[in-house]
Amino acid sequence: MRLLKRILLLLLILLLVFASYTVLSVGTFRSIEPTFDGRVLRSIPLKGAEDITISLTDSFALISATDRKGYPATEEAGGIYWMDLRNDRFDPVPLTQNFPLPFAPHGISLFPKDSSYQLMAINHTPTGHSMEVFELKDETLTHLQTLEHPSMIQPNDVVMLDETRFYFTNDHAYPKGLGRLIEDYGGLAVSDVIYFDGNDYRKVADGIAYANGINIDTSRDLLFVASPRFFLVKVYHIQEDGSLSFVEDIPCGSGVDNIELDLEGDLWIGAHPQLLQFSAYAKGNREIAPSEIIKIHYESEGIYTVESLYLEEGETLSASTVAAPFGNRLLVGSVTDDHFLVLERNE
Repeated sequence: MRLLKRILLLLLILLLVFASYTVLSVGTFRSIEPTFDGRVLRSIPLKGAEDITISLTDSFALISATDRKGYPATEEAGGIYWMDLRNDRFDPVPLTQNFPLPFAPHGISLFPKDSSYQLMAINHTPTGHSMEVFELKDETLTHLQTLEHPSMIQPNDVVMLDETRFYFTNDHAYPKGLGRLIEDYGGLAVSDVIYFDGNDYRKVADGIAYANGINIDTSRDLLFVASPRFFLVKVYHIQEDGSLSFVEDIPCGSGVDNIELDLEGDLWIGAHPQLLQFSAYAKGNREIAPSEIIKIHYESEGIYTVESLYLEEGETLSASTVAAPFGNRLLVGSVTDDHFLVLERNE
């Protein structure tokens, strides 16, 4: 009996330690003081605008949107939207009305070609996951092919190196069950980055806690991966064969999500400063969740600055996932909110 009591006491202590670690490591007690030097230019009604990317050359944005509460559904009718940034109308134009359902786009990547663009979008369906490849010419999106592979365990975001090669993140190694629960709350670092070289898929980075947003700086052969569970952006050097060599972790103090780059190579990231509130909001158990926008100026290994430019409780926009820069403006999306924002920063 005494041995049983000791075992039960030990288990209780371990449970309390685990619970305390989880609560402390996900920003639960972080103070949210509203911060933004600028104004909300427009609120655009579009549900679940989780990822946004911008062509700075041709001044347009592409938005990946779907109703993410309870998805993927059999007839999920999400879409890719085009937005002209050369005027202040900010009207999202649907491009995928004729794409077969279900279509629940998640992370997207845009690659310029001679007179058009190639677009990749992660798609989640009840039967699995895929990469949908499109050609974008003017305001017309043409579907080219569907890519599927067993390595697409739980794909979150994708970035193209060219028309055939790309990287994508799996945010979980265990899509459901106890493994997923431990990944989410215990910080189990088992998610990964997969590289497709045009012929084969292979794992090029692992040991990541919830690998999320991904992007590249081609001028410096650097790849950046968001790890929101530990509030990190992980930096890798891209080798000639597509392999990755780890450079360093950048502590961000917030649950970093999608990553966009500006013309200077600075990183702009939508983030979740309190992950437990974000999780409760995403499951429909909270009405709002805090939003944050982070800018990272990365010079070289060990030389960088991390700046929080926007922070709020979620009254204006809940659970920000992306901040795409265009001059002094930012397009800010959300995981499940029924709108996204166009912000204008003071300069």
